[in-house]
Amino acid sequence: MFLLDSHCDAPLMLAKGADFGRRVEQGYVPGKFPITHVDFQRMKKGGVNGSFFAIYTSNFLDPDAATRRAFELIAKVFDAVERNPGKVALTTTPAQARRNAKNGLISIFLGMENGAPIQKDLSLLRMFNRLGITYMTLTHARSNEICDSCTSPEPRWGGLSPFGREVVAEMNRLGMMVDVSHISDDSFWDVVKYSKAPVVATHSCCRALNDHPRNMTDEMIVALAEKGGVIQINFYPSFLDKEYNAKVSALIDAEEDTQVEWLKNPSDPALQQRMRETVEAMNAVPRPSYKKIVDHIDHVVRLVGFRHVGLGSDFDGIETCPDGLEDIGKMQKIIIELRKRGYSDYEIRQIAGGNFLRVMEQVQRLSE
Repeated sequence: MFLLDSHCDAPLMLAKGADFGRRVEQGYVPGKFPITHVDFQRMKKGGVNGSFFAIYTSNFLDPDAATRRAFELIAKVFDAVERNPGKVALTTTPAQARRNAKNGLISIFLGMENGAPIQKDLSLLRMFNRLGITYMTLTHARSNEICDSCTSPEPRWGGLSPFGREVVAEMNRLGMMVDVSHISDDSFWDVVKYSKAPVVATHSCCRALNDHPRNMTDEMIVALAEKGGVIQINFYPSFLDKEYNAKVSALIDAEEDTQVEWLKNPSDPALQQRMRETVEAMNAVPRPSYKKIVDHIDHVVRLVGFRHVGLGSDFDGIETCPDGLEDIGKMQKIIIELRKRGYSDYEIRQIAGGNFLRVMEQVQRLSE
């Protein structure tokens, strides 16, 4: 079995100085980092064979700042991999990943979360691809030059922009996967229309189980599957469970506001205390069980079959995790739960990573 996490925000922690070669300390006290869910030791403990490290940039950065931030995060990942040659290896193809697994190495893939760093320049898209970016989430929390976001206050393009259609076409030519997580419904339907290759949702859940704009409707999941793509279930409790989301939404807003201030001066004791209090307040709300992840997998399987679903944790990009799955070291709990629910070993292998690697191979093959 190749266990794959298709979306992890670990580069954000590397940029803050975390050393993934050892167990990363947790907490909001001097000398420690924000609560982390990932390091190489815990990846091995969880039986994880590969992970896509997301090169995330905020939609609130100006274009040049977004581009610089993306290059900085890529550099941090390269450095972390070079410091741990016996543990991990940078990887761009499924064939490489399978060889790495046989040699006892964890594969680190690169994805880009938000296309803002390419600005309006396809040569920058090509450069990021040369550096190892194998998928791109077209936008994040706001609309950009490529398309509208599912959380934009007002749509800017009504779907893909004219430049966005060029981006999708060029990604198809390059063999880069188009990621529809975070984009608006209209943008999704445009991607399905214009992409000549299968598309992926690297970290999304099912709107039928929780009516959240970040989640996908049944119609979208069916269209994704008919296109040959896959939806990778996100572990964020607010996307998994509607009751939890209703209880914690105001606390999440408070945590995000506090974090903006804390990141400006993380050594400030008062800001550290505020950060700790906001996180503790969120974690005081009972979190849904990790079994909710499998509920969303079940829903996709009933809808389109087991070949179109997988796992995209969003670790290190989410404030809280499901109860019982607080970090990547506990990933085997999902495999155990799938077995308990009657999935065969073959089906579990596909859900665990085979489906996503299959789509990746198809997209890369179409570019040849």
